[in-house]
Amino acid sequence: MYSGVFNLPWWGCIAVTLVLTHITIAAVTIYLHRHSAHHALDLHPIVSHFFRFWLWLTTGMETKEWTAVHRKHHARCETEDDPHSPQIMGIGKIMWQGADLYKVEAKNPETLEKFGQGTPDDWIERNVYMPHSVAGIALMMIIDFALFGFIGITIWAVQMMWIPFFAAGIINGVGHYWGYRNFQAEDASRNIVPWGIIIGGEELHNNHHAYATSARLSSKWWEFDIGWMYIRVMEMLSLAQVKKIAPRIRLAPKAHCDLDTLQAVITHRYDVLAKYARSLRQTCTEEMQRLKAAHALRVDRRMVKRWLHSDEQKLSAPERERLREVLSNSKVLDTVYSMRRELTALWQRSTANKEQLVRQLEDWCHRAEASGIVALQEFSRRLRCYQLVRA
Repeated sequence: MYSGVFNLPWWGCIAVTLVLTHITIAAVTIYLHRHSAHHALDLHPIVSHFFRFWLWLTTGMETKEWTAVHRKHHARCETEDDPHSPQIMGIGKIMWQGADLYKVEAKNPETLEKFGQGTPDDWIERNVYMPHSVAGIALMMIIDFALFGFIGITIWAVQMMWIPFFAAGIINGVGHYWGYRNFQAEDASRNIVPWGIIIGGEELHNNHHAYATSARLSSKWWEFDIGWMYIRVMEMLSLAQVKKIAPRIRLAPKAHCDLDTLQAVITHRYDVLAKYARSLRQTCTEEMQRLKAAHALRVDRRMVKRWLHSDEQKLSAPERERLREVLSNSKVLDTVYSMRRELTALWQRSTANKEQLVRQLEDWCHRAEASGIVALQEFSRRLRCYQLVRA
């Protein structure tokens, strides 16, 4: 039986498969995602074209199609127009049919026209990669067979399944369904695990949705984004140039809010909302226990947690009715909820100028500190200290 140029042992075949699929993952996260879709970094033409060629061999995906579908996902996230939302379509459909959903959306002329701007349109893209995507996949199979023999067909099959399962299924599905959240983004994005290795850093999906144009997906000190490590190495070799990363928060003691405070709060609004929910969680728990002990109202803790993390328009009609009933029985919960709503309105207003917004933020802090709710007072004092770290 033909064993190829390299007659590898079983463990050698596994190692080669992992290396080849990891290169594909790196191409997707660095080239397609961070470079093409979000312009978070520039790549040297040699690196850029290597990734394009490799993706042609291993996935048959076109840069314009992938970029357009992903940009539409961000623009229409968790709505009926989202190409792949498990919140709308169900987790099972995204997990097992995610690749099919991508193919359907990738052939939508309106999507390509509206969201596919700024992608490669050179001779090789028009004459090789776009019209002959299947040829690249076939060539990869021939190469795998020539190098590794009949086991190379299995290696090739794993390569072909890797992106449809991990990217289209796991990231688009699990990444919007299960996991932890550092930031209270407006969508359902989750960080699957804090170590973004297997899928190149894409496991840190909530971080990405909070700061979509950042080339670095890790946020906390204990999170590891291997894609960012590769980018930093390429930067040192002058093969990449980072354009944007998520700004850091600096706390500077202040007696009053100023324009810098406002800009920092708006820039870090998803972090602000996440910290608000965490800061007031114990207060809300104690208030629910008080209501229960007084037999005034039985409140589901999970329901209140959802209220702390959601805007009213995202709740169902029965939930909104239940919310009003609870708030009418608790001044504390009513204050916590209304203050959160007013805080989010701060960055949703479009008619107020900067000076008016600063005054509104200062007024919000003043009322929070006069509320008598200790956790809200502490949160407000911390919020006053927000300051942007400028490059």
